[in-house]
Amino acid sequence: MTLAWKRALALGLSLCLIMLPTAGARTQVPPPQAQPAKPLRDYLQMSYRELFDVAPQVQFSAAQFEAQRDVLEQGKDLCVTRFKDRAKQYQKQLDAAQKELKKSSPGLTDAQRKAVHCDIQNLALVRSEAQVLAEHAIPTAYDNLNAKLELMQQWPAQYQQARQEIASGAYLNRRWGDVKDIGFRVIAANQQDDIKTGQQAAEELRRAGVLPPELENKAIQQYVQELAQKLARNSDLKIPLHVVVLQSREINALALPGGYLFVERGLLEASDDEAELAGVLAHEMAHDAARHGHRLMRRATIASILYQVAQVAALVLTGGAAGAAAYYGLQYGFYGLGLFINLDLLGVSRSSELEADQLGMQYAWKAGYDPSGFTRFFDKIATREGYVNGVSWFRTHPPFYGRMVAAEREMMFLPANPQAIVTSSAFEQMKRELAPIAAQAERADLNKPSLLISREEGCTPPAKIEYKPGQSIEQLCAQPMLTPGGR
Repeated sequence: MTLAWKRALALGLSLCLIMLPTAGARTQVPPPQAQPAKPLRDYLQMSYRELFDVAPQVQFSAAQFEAQRDVLEQGKDLCVTRFKDRAKQYQKQLDAAQKELKKSSPGLTDAQRKAVHCDIQNLALVRSEAQVLAEHAIPTAYDNLNAKLELMQQWPAQYQQARQEIASGAYLNRRWGDVKDIGFRVIAANQQDDIKTGQQAAEELRRAGVLPPELENKAIQQYVQELAQKLARNSDLKIPLHVVVLQSREINALALPGGYLFVERGLLEASDDEAELAGVLAHEMAHDAARHGHRLMRRATIASILYQVAQVAALVLTGGAAGAAAYYGLQYGFYGLGLFINLDLLGVSRSSELEADQLGMQYAWKAGYDPSGFTRFFDKIATREGYVNGVSWFRTHPPFYGRMVAAEREMMFLPANPQAIVTSSAFEQMKRELAPIAAQAERADLNKPSLLISREEGCTPPAKIEYKPGQSIEQLCAQPMLTPGGR
């Protein structure tokens, strides 16, 4: 073989390596960057999946990115201040109404008393809505827009770097890059030591009334358990897994130490295919495999968990439980807290979430699922459902830029699986079983006595001037403000 022929062969093999498809990778090098066809702000309305494809193909200047970043910061400050002021105005009216009730109570007729009670009740409701928007939904929505802006600016260079790591084989040296050894490697030793801790935590939360009741449907419980066990067999979890589906509209799941996994009905409703659900469950299992809860319990007791829950309850339930339920996906009444607690809420570092993202995607891939399910779920809730609707989910699972890019890179690095599972007939059957249960639960919630809202029955609800389901953050922040008296 001549030297020239050897060089040509080596070049050809190198090109083949560069173009090798992987599970989540782009199979072609994107064309050179061109002048964008629309303003930068318009790209921020696109989904993350679209942006990962588009970003390497368009070019904006550093000055344009900085200007847009300033616009977002100013918009967030103005909108948050606006709704904080709204909440204060409602509080003033509420105080005045309660003061007047105390003063005039002896001389009120039954009809007049009912009218005053309804007025106080509605003021408390809209005040609570304004608080949730100002303190949670609006800041989180702008975090999302800033993450997309950062993706547009930084992903092109990071995408090229990832492809170079694939071509050179350097990607195999990443932490937990030994995916062919899943189940035989040690992510965190002594997982069995967490079983008693998790069991005690679950019992304490049940006794405190924090956990919603179990979903009364054996077929759905069995489906979720079988899916979770399949993922567990293809994970680094070395302890038994206990899985329960809870009757709650929350879009959430919670893994307590020692293999105790609670899945809420809302998560099943929000999942459009089995790969999405598998991705979320695998992420939660990864917390246990890496013993993130063990780190938590060394500095946080069950009492502190309940304290955190009480803090959330003070915001969400005080006077506005029904409104929060209707507009932010939060349940109310005796099960009003749902699982609005999470490791992140209690101080586990973002590096732990990054680790759970990576390991969870690996477990889903090892079990035969499309590993993009987890990020597609994030993307859907963030873009299609809207941050305001999904404020509960994103409080505990913020998709900051670093997490989205790390997940995208991991998908590029995982070996290709052309037969990766996206959905199944079992998943579709579960959804059919779930539909009437969810509908019935929603109807029951409308009539369920609330701890704080239903003190006076038969009141005309206040006009929902704060937020309409499906509104974008831009629409919410740009809408003309009515006077507080316009409720």
